[in-house]
Amino acid sequence: MNAVPLGEDLGIESCTELKDRLAPCLAQEQTLLLDGSGVARVHTAGVQVLCALVRSRAEAGLRTELDGCSEALHDAIRILGLGEQFGLAPNQQPAKDPVEDAA
Repeated sequence: MNAVPLGEDLGIESCTELKDRLAPCLAQEQTLLLDGSGVARVHTAGVQVLCALVRSRAEAGLRTELDGCSEALHDAIRILGLGEQFGLAPNQQPAKDPVEDAA
């Protein structure tokens, strides 16, 4: 089972490409692994695309997991309160103060 690399940029400008690249994975019967280890830039819109994928697959009884999660992606998921949806441990501490990068 191979992980699908998310790439470096999950900015708003790359969301259409990300959605198109992940669309064939919607019906993949085996567990879908998303490799977020290389993500350096994240916007809420990018996380929204990932949430829609995870939710759609879950509703179809299919499993999706993060197989690697960069600090940038982890912090974005945690700040947005979506850790549970992505299988991140609730007790993981932030790498830095979330207000620090809010601007």
